[in-house]
Amino acid sequence: MLFWSKPARLVIWALFFCLFGLVFALPLLTLILASFSGQWTSVLPSYLTVRHFAQVLLGPSADNLVASLITALVASIISLILGTWAALAIRNLRNGSKRVMDMVFLMPIAVPSVSVGLGLLVTFSQPPILLNGTLSMVLIAHVVLVTAFAFSNVSAGLARLPQDQEQVAASLGASPAYVLLKVTLPLLTSQLVAAASLAFALSMGELAATIMVYPPGWVTMPVGIFALTDRGAVFGAAALAVLLVTITFMVLAALSRVRTRASFR
Repeated sequence: MLFWSKPARLVIWALFFCLFGLVFALPLLTLILASFSGQWTSVLPSYLTVRHFAQVLLGPSADNLVASLITALVASIISLILGTWAALAIRNLRNGSKRVMDMVFLMPIAVPSVSVGLGLLVTFSQPPILLNGTLSMVLIAHVVLVTAFAFSNVSAGLARLPQDQEQVAASLGASPAYVLLKVTLPLLTSQLVAAASLAFALSMGELAATIMVYPPGWVTMPVGIFALTDRGAVFGAAALAVLLVTITFMVLAALSRVRTRASFR
């Protein structure tokens, strides 16, 4: 009951804003300032410049942007298809079997991503399946890591989905494919968009597995940020990181509008 009093609520809100500022707002603000900093030798940058963004957009780092967008787009589409298929496939299983299959599909969440990268590297670095040094390795790593999140989103949507409309459509003579395409999936539009959004965001920021399997000609933005930081180009890395956050936020905002419209239908 202590938290219902006005002083207690003020203290809780003050603690929240302090933690929010220290953990999220301050690092993000520092990152933005660093991306525009021409020189930083004091508490604040000595002067501001857009030179780092120009170098990122016009230099080799521009390829990192293209690589990340293509990888995230392809991985999110594939993971959405696989996750939706898996969720639909085990929907009507018995409780024991369903729990086992849930655990199997959600296992990548519990496994460190660096372990996934190492496993793929060891598995596909020798015949009969030799994929080391190819784009396929990067796509497989991202799909493995984000499919579990797509599966969990769609499974949660199916659990809350009433089956009355599907049963009515089937009783009127609709084929299973028609019920799936015209009834089930439209009712799951909001969850499908959420799953695609989460998969895209996770793929855009994935580093640990990617850095173990990426080929030299396909460097994603997180790997590029790591490489720039490792070389001491902190301001350039900050500019690339700000672009990564901005592009991811813009895509998620667009998908959020699609999800909002779908939820009102």
